[in-house]
Amino acid sequence: MCAEDDRYIMRITANDEAGVRQLDNFRNVESKYPVLVTTSKLLSTGVDVQSVKYIILDSNIRSMTEFKQIIGRGTRVREDLGKLYFTTFDFRNVTSLFHDPDFDGPIEQNEDYGGKTDPEPDAPPRIGPLPDKERVRYVLGKTPVTVSKEHVQYLDESGKLITESLVDYTKRNVLNQYASLNEFISAWNSAEKKQAIVEELEKRGVFFEDLCEGVGKDLDPLDMILHIAFDKPLLTRKERAERVRKRNYFTKYGEKAAEILNVLLTKYADNGLVDLGNVDVLKVAPLTQYGGQVYIVNSIFKGIEKYREAIKELETAIYAA
Repeated sequence: MCAEDDRYIMRITANDEAGVRQLDNFRNVESKYPVLVTTSKLLSTGVDVQSVKYIILDSNIRSMTEFKQIIGRGTRVREDLGKLYFTTFDFRNVTSLFHDPDFDGPIEQNEDYGGKTDPEPDAPPRIGPLPDKERVRYVLGKTPVTVSKEHVQYLDESGKLITESLVDYTKRNVLNQYASLNEFISAWNSAEKKQAIVEELEKRGVFFEDLCEGVGKDLDPLDMILHIAFDKPLLTRKERAERVRKRNYFTKYGEKAAEILNVLLTKYADNGLVDLGNVDVLKVAPLTQYGGQVYIVNSIFKGIEKYREAIKELETAIYAA
């Protein structure tokens, strides 16, 4: 492009005469050149460039006023030119300045507004990334619309906006609570119910459900943390389950009991962390084919204590890796 016209990319700063001469062309929506401009304070001095589609930030801006002036240059709408939005590339975490209630003031809402409802959407909107195959369909009047992009923000346990990546935030959060891998593993293994560890981490701001979207849906919370916080290789629930099966732990409980434990292992692989010790799980298919809850516990496992012992061994085997 520069070989075609050397004005394609230009530097426009106060001490660059060639660039300054092209400032009017850069502002003129009908001018073909310049297309890309590198500058220092150009977009904070009131220069109106209506067709700006990309703003790249690569300097440490500390002034809220300057930041809003720069970003404001991208908000000009030129429908005739296809300019309906702009994109910001931020290399200095400057866009964290977007979130300043003191600068923006309180949200203003028209209490008298009552939107007229059209047919209900096929499904309620959801928070988080939307893969194409899971996109929700909406209907606006008679015009079908879809969500093309989403901007998801997270708040930490104190209600402050998380400005770093969710993975980096999770790693820092876990390491603040567990100083080492051994300390975390010890806490996990000693917990009577693993869900208690998960719930405690969630209270401290670990977003397991959202992390699953980016890291892997079929990961145990343990493996999620091991991978993110301690850089361990990923191990899926199905891989954990297969390791247990290969070790053939459960034949000592009898053939039927081993079959039931194998079904519970499949439930873990498919659905994740569940309270295997809760005997109500025996009321759910396909376990119902082995008889009622009482029959399974008393006749197949020879009592509740033996059943709980077998479940405890199953859980230990799952996490032995």
